[in-house]
Amino acid sequence: MTSLTFGLTLVRHGETQFNKDGLLQGQTIDSPLSEVGLQQAEAAGRYLKDVKFSNVFVSDMLRAQQTAETIMKHNSSCAALKLVSNPLLKERSFGITEGRPVQELRDMAKAAGSSNPDFTPPGGESHAQVKDRVKEFLELMLQQIGAEHWQERGQNETAPSSDPETCPLEGKADDGVRNVPVHVLVVSHGALIRVAVHHFVEELHCPLPQGSDKAHMFSLCPNTGLCRFLLTMRKEDDGFKVSETRCVFVHRGDHVKQ
Repeated sequence: MTSLTFGLTLVRHGETQFNKDGLLQGQTIDSPLSEVGLQQAEAAGRYLKDVKFSNVFVSDMLRAQQTAETIMKHNSSCAALKLVSNPLLKERSFGITEGRPVQELRDMAKAAGSSNPDFTPPGGESHAQVKDRVKEFLELMLQQIGAEHWQERGQNETAPSSDPETCPLEGKADDGVRNVPVHVLVVSHGALIRVAVHHFVEELHCPLPQGSDKAHMFSLCPNTGLCRFLLTMRKEDDGFKVSETRCVFVHRGDHVKQ
């Protein structure tokens, strides 16, 4: 049975004024990037400029769109690619707490005897509802990747020589995807990326990368932070299925520090 291994790089949008002020945006506040956020997006674009992408997906919210457009502007492999906007990638809804301080949500969670990421404020989305969106997006993405790339890439595909289990990370922008011909860029939001990482680890049984623990894996990704996974897919009668997931790194923010 043949398989196709492809890279998936998740990027959180750059900083907004709401991020700087510690306020929740969620879905009702569609704020643009701040000056710092624009600089972060430029830094991410420069960092990823020589990394090859085959597909780009983005949340339909302004802060993510601006970040994705900036990254693509710097990347020659993106010149012929279409930026595909998908509302499934939008930020989690925080209900009545949107526009309010993040601390207020933490206080509400504490009062309800719940941890902050698991707490659902009135009118907001639960962790499970966001996970359903993540799974729906991944399924759509998987079938699209299969339809577009299986014939050209999947027939004699072997595991990439840059397998993160055997190759040490070099701190380079193309870690894990150097010899991987299909590579997907997804630009989204902090809470959604955290739920996606939970899904990879807990339901797709993705092993943690060396030197990482669950506390780090499940923490909030910094603005324009990068997470990278390798997904191996197989073709079955009813479409394409993920057969293996590997994590290369999570929450990398070297480009912003530089």
